[in-house]
Amino acid sequence: MKITQALLAEHVVFHNIFDYLERAMPGLRTLGEIRTLASFLESMLRVHSLMEDELLIEPLEACLCQLAQHENFHEEHEAIEQNLEAIQTARSVAVAKRLLLKAVALSRSHFDKEERIVFPLAEGLLSSQTLLLLGKRWEEERQLLLA
Repeated sequence: MKITQALLAEHVVFHNIFDYLERAMPGLRTLGEIRTLASFLESMLRVHSLMEDELLIEPLEACLCQLAQHENFHEEHEAIEQNLEAIQTARSVAVAKRLLLKAVALSRSHFDKEERIVFPLAEGLLSSQTLLLLGKRWEEERQLLLA
């Protein structure tokens, strides 16, 4: 499997998680509930981002710089992380809900950019063999995380 296929499959899973969080939001009543969901999302996004940065963004770094997107992608990652971290110190349910919904919206927007810019760029610039090798590395890294 190519790295782009693997990461796109992860995006599909994340979109389902985002849908669930948006649906569940009205029924959440405590900071503990919101913090737990935020921690869950943060840990999943952290692993995804690390893998994506290492296996796809780094090989395309020069091209993303030329397109003036490199800093933008990193800033978006930081904004998502900051919103999720802020939930842990939020003092009200309403603020925590707003922060979680903002993190979800930022994540959706970020994933959309990756799917429109980064994935096609990788498919156009990297050989099929390289994409498959990176996909193999993704699989190996995932196995290590599961062990």
